[in-house]
Amino acid sequence: MLLDSAAGLSDGEVARRNGVSRYTVALCVRKFLQFGLEAALGDLPRPGKSRLIPDDAIAWVQNCSCQKPKDLGYSYEPGTYTLLQQHIRKHCIEAGHPSLSGLSRSRLHRILTQGELRPHKIRYYVERRDPEFERKMVEVLHVYKEVEIVNMGMVEGTLQEPTVVTISYDEKPGIQALATTTPDRPPKPNKFASHIRDYEYERLGTVSLLAGLDLHTGRVTEIVRDRHASADFIVLLTKLDEVYPPQTRIRLLLDNHSAHISKETQAWLKLHPQRFEFVFTPKHGSWLNIIETMFSKMTRSMLRGIRVASKQELIDRIHLYFEEINTDPVIFRWKYKMDEMAIV
Repeated sequence: MLLDSAAGLSDGEVARRNGVSRYTVALCVRKFLQFGLEAALGDLPRPGKSRLIPDDAIAWVQNCSCQKPKDLGYSYEPGTYTLLQQHIRKHCIEAGHPSLSGLSRSRLHRILTQGELRPHKIRYYVERRDPEFERKMVEVLHVYKEVEIVNMGMVEGTLQEPTVVTISYDEKPGIQALATTTPDRPPKPNKFASHIRDYEYERLGTVSLLAGLDLHTGRVTEIVRDRHASADFIVLLTKLDEVYPPQTRIRLLLDNHSAHISKETQAWLKLHPQRFEFVFTPKHGSWLNIIETMFSKMTRSMLRGIRVASKQELIDRIHLYFEEINTDPVIFRWKYKMDEMAIV
């Protein structure tokens, strides 16, 4: 329309050529002359209906949502949309915001979304309480980098057998032995699409898994015990001592559990000098231990939905799981911040 008008055509002719009314053409030209090209290509701001909830009322709503319900005199933690809506309606007049007396749930949701607030949710994080977290993390990552270099040498044939074997070690306590109260029903064509199981179950006790993952071969050395105290940890160390050749130094990457630094453990290590080396992850940094990845995989695949007839059956099936793992082992590789380690 602007180009046709600039070519000297009348408003009526421009309207016929572009399929609009004469008024639309005149309005477009007037906006161009008064406000420029950008304004002519779009709509001018319109006054619209005045806002019912002013900015100070919105700020007060968002401030209320940022407080814990218990600080406002409620039992909830966290709160709910309904609770927050009721609180705002009840106290808005005394707070000087009468426009909120009829606040709807949808309007409350828009106000919270505007402030990117979700007060009915809780997100968890781990506080870094170890002042030497960065230094210890770098030490752990250096171990992974060294393992990567050794493994590359073994693949290329430049290194036959490492003089130091690195084991990622941890415990998985509280594995529940659960039994069904009635037999499961297997899938049947055109009848049961999946396994059918009664929701009730019987608790038969718990066991603790103590496992060491060889970062060079992917093989796992493990024991299953009722607990994971110092005596149980020593049993696992004894098994590792039997698995690897006497001339090989065993380096364990592990967390700061009391059993790993107890007097009993230290006394046992003194009986095996120059055999074991411990590298500890930072406090609240167990996620740096790569065996947690294997435990997560085990939980999602083997332990998910498991039912057994006895506690011993659970132990046997855990052993069977690791026999299957060791038949076709997978070498776990650490990736987080390893590029930075290559520069160091």
